[in-house]
Amino acid sequence: MNTFMQRWWIRGLSLSVMRGDSLLYAKGYGKADENREMGPGNIMRIASISKLLTAAGIMKLQEEGKLHLSDKVFGPSGILCDEAYTEAIKEKAYFDITVEQLLRHESGLSIRRGDPMFITRDIMHIYHLEKAPDQETLVRLMLQRRLGYKPGTSRQYSNFGYLLLSMIIEKLTGEEYEKWMQKNLLEPAGCVDMHLAHNYYKNRYPNEVRYYMQDNDPLVPEYTNSGDSVVRCYGGSNVRGLSGAGAWVASTPELARFVASINGHPGVPDILSKKSVRAMTVWHENHKYALGWNEVKNGWIRTGSLAGTNAIVYCFPDSECWILVTNTHNWKGPRFSRTVKNFIKQCRSRYSAKMPKRDLFELAY
Repeated sequence: MNTFMQRWWIRGLSLSVMRGDSLLYAKGYGKADENREMGPGNIMRIASISKLLTAAGIMKLQEEGKLHLSDKVFGPSGILCDEAYTEAIKEKAYFDITVEQLLRHESGLSIRRGDPMFITRDIMHIYHLEKAPDQETLVRLMLQRRLGYKPGTSRQYSNFGYLLLSMIIEKLTGEEYEKWMQKNLLEPAGCVDMHLAHNYYKNRYPNEVRYYMQDNDPLVPEYTNSGDSVVRCYGGSNVRGLSGAGAWVASTPELARFVASINGHPGVPDILSKKSVRAMTVWHENHKYALGWNEVKNGWIRTGSLAGTNAIVYCFPDSECWILVTNTHNWKGPRFSRTVKNFIKQCRSRYSAKMPKRDLFELAY
C-alpha cells in the first residue's frame, strides 16, 4: 500500500473490504490532515458514487408509489412541472425526458458547451449574474439550451441529470434532499455519518479529512467570481451544489454498509426490495449505464472523482466488495479510477484468501 501511495503521491486513503454482507477489513493509511492519521472512521468526498445513493432514493420512491421510472420529468404533467421551468424550455423534446433516462444518462442532456455543474463562472458571465446561481436558477437557465440528442436514442454522462433527480426527490417528498436521504435510506441502512459536503475547509465535518492537490497544481479563481484565488478542491467549484450528483461524504465502512443494504445478499437487511435491487444491477446490452452503477456486467462498479479525491466501489461476482477512497487529487483525473481498479485486483489476488472470517460491522466507526 505504501508503494502505491508514494508512486501516486497520495497523502491518505481508506480501504474497506466486504464479503457477502460481512465487513472483513477496514483501515486508514497515511494522513487525514497535517496532524491526524487516517482512520477508517474518517469521512471523505465520494464524488460520483453519490449517484448510487440518489438512484437508490429514486427506487425507494418508486416502491412507495410516488413515481415510476417512466414518468415524465418536465411539462405541465411532469414531476418538475414548475411554470418557470416549463416556460424556459424552447425545445419540445425536453417534455419527453423520463426519470429512467436521467438515471441511465440517456436524457439528451449534453456537455458540449461545458458541464454546467463545473462552469459556474462562465454561466455567471454568459447570463450576467451577480452571484452564483442556486439550483432553481441553474435549471431554468440550462433548460434554454438545446439537447444534444433525442431522449432515449443515445447516451452522454450527465451530472446535471442527477441534480435533477435530487430535485425530483425533494419535489415528491416535500423535504430537503439531504435530510430525506438520511432519514429514509442512510439511517435505516446503519449509516449515521454521511452528509452533503461543504465547499471550504473551515466548514468541514468533525470526522472529515483535508483534501490535497498535487504540489504543482496552480491556484484557480473562486467559483463565486469573488476575485480570490483558491486551492482547486476548496472553492474552485461548487461541490455542495452537485447535491445527489456528487456531493456526499462518507467513510469507507459506512459506504460498505450502504452497499450491503442494496445488494440483495443475506445478512444486512436490504433497504430496497429484491425487484429494485435487480432493476439496478441487471445488465442490458442496449444500455451503457445501469441505474446508479457504472458497470454491472462483470461485477458492480461505481467510481467517483473530484478535485482532491478519488473513490471506487468494486463488487466482484463472488460477493467480495472492495471500497477505496483517497483524499488526494491525481493528475489523471477520472482516468485514475482504472489504475485503482487494477490495484484492487492485484491486492485481491494476494490478500483475499488471507482475510479473517469476521464482521467488523459490529464495531462503531
